[in-house]
Amino acid sequence: MRFKFVRTLLVLALLANIIVWHRIWRLFSTQNTLRLLTPTTVVTPDPPQKLHRRLARLVTVVIRQFETFENDVTSTVESVLSLFPTIPILIVSNELPYPPLELDFANESMQNVKLVNLQPEFNKSYDERNPLFYIRTKYVLFLPDGSRLSTKQSMEETVSQTTKLGAVGVPVGSITLNCVNIDLKVKEWSLKFSYTVGTECDGINGKHATMLETKLLRKLTDPFLLPFTDALYIQTTALGVKIHMLSNYHFNEGKSSYKGTQFLWKVQQLHQDRERTMFEKLGIKKVTRASDSIEWYGCSRESSRCFGPVISGIPSYLYQNRFTPPCCISGLRKVAHHVFDKLEEVGIRYWLESGSLLGAMRNGDILPWDHEVQIGVNRDDLERSSWLIQAMDKPVVDNHGFVWKKAIEGEFFKVQYSKVNHLTVNILPFYAKNGSMLRDAWFLNNKDFPEQFLHPMSSIEFAGRQVPCPNNIRDFLELKYFRGVIENPELPGKISFQEFLH
Repeated sequence: MRFKFVRTLLVLALLANIIVWHRIWRLFSTQNTLRLLTPTTVVTPDPPQKLHRRLARLVTVVIRQFETFENDVTSTVESVLSLFPTIPILIVSNELPYPPLELDFANESMQNVKLVNLQPEFNKSYDERNPLFYIRTKYVLFLPDGSRLSTKQSMEETVSQTTKLGAVGVPVGSITLNCVNIDLKVKEWSLKFSYTVGTECDGINGKHATMLETKLLRKLTDPFLLPFTDALYIQTTALGVKIHMLSNYHFNEGKSSYKGTQFLWKVQQLHQDRERTMFEKLGIKKVTRASDSIEWYGCSRESSRCFGPVISGIPSYLYQNRFTPPCCISGLRKVAHHVFDKLEEVGIRYWLESGSLLGAMRNGDILPWDHEVQIGVNRDDLERSSWLIQAMDKPVVDNHGFVWKKAIEGEFFKVQYSKVNHLTVNILPFYAKNGSMLRDAWFLNNKDFPEQFLHPMSSIEFAGRQVPCPNNIRDFLELKYFRGVIENPELPGKISFQEFLH
């Protein structure tokens, strides 16, 4: 009996020792992890060799934007390796650099340096062309071409700040960085840049390095898109991420490139081309610069309209949860103003119809999701317009480049922005009979209505000018659609207005 009691005590003592040693090990491990991720002046500094190995396990250096015809990539890579011989380095290029980079990738000292060519190649898998495939560290440092790491401590301090702040920008050289505010409106296809004060920014302007967590990079739609870092910051802004400028730290600047006038011009042209491609890929049509100048991308009068197909009256962008691109709204206003002028010149009676009248009531303009302007006219007035008379036989281009034609869908007319750009104003003929305004045939979603709505006509603000419209607009629209349509309209395809907004 006594033997069993002693044996029980020994087992309990052994378990207690195991628990105590386990808690000591957990405490020691936690302290080491914190020390690894958050350097502090209280802890004795690591020996140089241990420091660079520790940071090499935490950071991958990425050199993204450089020009193949002139760059400082080789010296930039060598400067990093001189401080951190084992740190992973990725050189990411849209195509295989030529002239080739003066780096001996077969050399043992370059075993952690990888050149990633994004361009498809035979016998190269998607993973082999994907930089994210090679990034296994917690952090990524995007180092601009022509940079030099100043000290090992500068890298350690950058890691420490990134751990606390999430994403940071470090000046390269003595340049003063500008904090940029990015107002990104995805639904409206628009982007606005402005300079702001402070150190918490949407983006940073000026030569700098950027460090962020790899898990954030993996959330971006196209993390290595050029121009870099412009594209990076637009995408991080979409996620609500702020970039923190570290004015107390800096990296050194290396060789300066593009000194010749020819090279400078070439770089500027490449930047413009890359910007245009970037805006197209990200679905940005309107860009307002910090100078308040406005630039349009993706559509002009000389190009096709800035959205895809419209099937059964439903434009494709609605299924992307987006409004009509702003350049299309701008083009539609121009077509509408031109049609209004031409009809008024010859005395044709017209009025805003359907969705266009609804837009005038809601916001004095084209509905944010509408892709056409609709106006009604008195059929007896059509022969007053030489353009409409000619359009009855075949399409005709007027003196201002607008195209007048009869619609193949029904007995109405269309006026297009140009031959190639099919932004359209629909002219819908009605005629009076027995107190009602009737149509010759079915067109669009328009209905017959009592003639009294046009006697007398009223006017309303629309697209920057006063335009004729029916009287008792609310009753007119509720007859055309349903009760409460002004406050809670229904988008094409029975898409709920409230669901669309939210």
